[in-house]
Amino acid sequence: MDSPAQPAQKFKSLVDLYEVSAKKYATRPLFGQKKGDIWVWQTYREFAEQCDAARSGLAAIGLQRGDRLAIISNNRPEWAMAAYASHGRGAAIVPMYEQQNEKEWKYILNDSGSKVVLAATPQIAERVLEFKKDLSGLEHVICLQHTDKTLTWAGLLEKGKVPTASIAPALDDIANVLYTSGTTGNPKGVILTHGNIVSNINAIHEMVPMREQDCSLSFLPWAHAFGQTAELHTLFSLGAAMALVDQIEKIQQYMGEVKPTVLVSVPRIFNRIYTGVQQRMQKESAVKRALFSSAMKNAAKRQELMKRYQTSAVVELKHKLFDKLVFSKVRDRFGGRLRYAVSGGAAMSREVAEFIDRLGIMVLEGFGLTETSPVVSVNTPDARKIGSVGRPLKGVRVVIDKEASGDSVHGEVVIYGPNVMKGYYKLDQETAQVFTKDGGFRTGDLGYLDEGGFLFITGRIKEQYKLENGKYVAPAPLEEQLKLSPYVLNAMVYGDNKLYNVALLVANVDAVKAWASENGKSLPAETDLLLAHADVRALFKGEIERCSAEWKGFEAVKGFMLIGEDFTTTNGMLTPKMSLKRRVIMERYKPMLDALYGQKS
Repeated sequence: MDSPAQPAQKFKSLVDLYEVSAKKYATRPLFGQKKGDIWVWQTYREFAEQCDAARSGLAAIGLQRGDRLAIISNNRPEWAMAAYASHGRGAAIVPMYEQQNEKEWKYILNDSGSKVVLAATPQIAERVLEFKKDLSGLEHVICLQHTDKTLTWAGLLEKGKVPTASIAPALDDIANVLYTSGTTGNPKGVILTHGNIVSNINAIHEMVPMREQDCSLSFLPWAHAFGQTAELHTLFSLGAAMALVDQIEKIQQYMGEVKPTVLVSVPRIFNRIYTGVQQRMQKESAVKRALFSSAMKNAAKRQELMKRYQTSAVVELKHKLFDKLVFSKVRDRFGGRLRYAVSGGAAMSREVAEFIDRLGIMVLEGFGLTETSPVVSVNTPDARKIGSVGRPLKGVRVVIDKEASGDSVHGEVVIYGPNVMKGYYKLDQETAQVFTKDGGFRTGDLGYLDEGGFLFITGRIKEQYKLENGKYVAPAPLEEQLKLSPYVLNAMVYGDNKLYNVALLVANVDAVKAWASENGKSLPAETDLLLAHADVRALFKGEIERCSAEWKGFEAVKGFMLIGEDFTTTNGMLTPKMSLKRRVIMERYKPMLDALYGQKS
């Protein structure tokens, strides 16, 4: 088979990308941070001045080509400075999360052989210092904040007063060693080269028309490949701006303040937008609800016509009127300028995607993994199919291996292209296991390609399980549907080797209480008693039936358990990209889930 056309080599490395953008967009705003009641913006020039000083400071403490610098920090300008400064020294970065446990920090620092670690807070720095003696490769601990126990960021910049020229990396030089969350055993270090990452960015430049006037509300962690490549590096390469979110719960407020044009997110945030608008409309007058319903129906008809490359003067006229009277008012709640909703990390519900698209916010869903830098495919303004994850990027080829799944339609998604990782760090056997003989990367995802070349992801091979009747269930798409209920914060479907499926549902307790108040229900104040109440059980049973109306019969959830504690990264039940850590959840809840197989409601 012929190799796919390659994207133009606009950038040769992340160092090249940094130097081009720092110069070209010097006066443009780059990072915004909330300081008190106002947003304070740093320009590309101001960022570059500190970044160049940091690069010289790293040279002064001995960071050299081939070394590794670890970062334990949430998103902040210094994170990006440390990354670009390290690359400018020919070193790779090893990103970690502030909320990771100390055991993982120690393992990753030791496994990666990191020479320098950058800690966000004095508390993190002190914890690293405690086990530094056990790490033979770690020489320096730098803290972003003031502390007397380590070199500080300000001290590093002071050491960098004497300029040091940047090193130009080769395409095959390592840029990142990104450790996967490790659902079982220790995390694996994914080796991504400069060539891997810039191949993604070069292709995105050709396929998605973003520009320097764009602005994102940035909350996805840059320690993950999706947030780092699709947002940080891509927007930096375009001269765009990023407002840094310090508290996830303030996203709605910040959207109104920042007025972003681009939102790069995982489906969970878009689900919140969907349920938020739905709940708001339920509180409006009957006239407004009827107007909104008519607007959505007309938008749906417009979507169907566009799929067939058709148009209608009447539908377009109505759309203009509805957009002015209805949709623009809804978009104003998100700042009024949002053009693109870029979704990845997990499958987005078709219902949510169509809903947001009908509001006049273009949904661009994509697919990727850490091992593919991460983007494999994406919907673009010129080639979109809601429900799919788009067509492969330029230079990337997707093959569906049906032998791996034993299915006549759905197979394992195998990736070929310049975005595919170099391998797992110091794990030759594990690396060999995920590559085909001809160099394709086995993703572990189930999917298919349609006649137009659009990729559809239908589940994970490892998550897929078999019911007693022999039917295979892919739980993730079912869970996304259940989360469309305004009363469900999170969900896990379970049924491995069982007669039928059951579900563990995280209840939106505040929404349940509001429902009770609106319907004159008297419920207990204590969460456990509230969730056990017959009226609440009936509410959730109805929501399950509503959300699963289009499922196949064997996919039905016939029993459920309600809990009040959400799955989070803090309690270890979510990965940093907000995917379920099923093993951890099962360790805690399996006995209770198993007990459901005697009570179906």
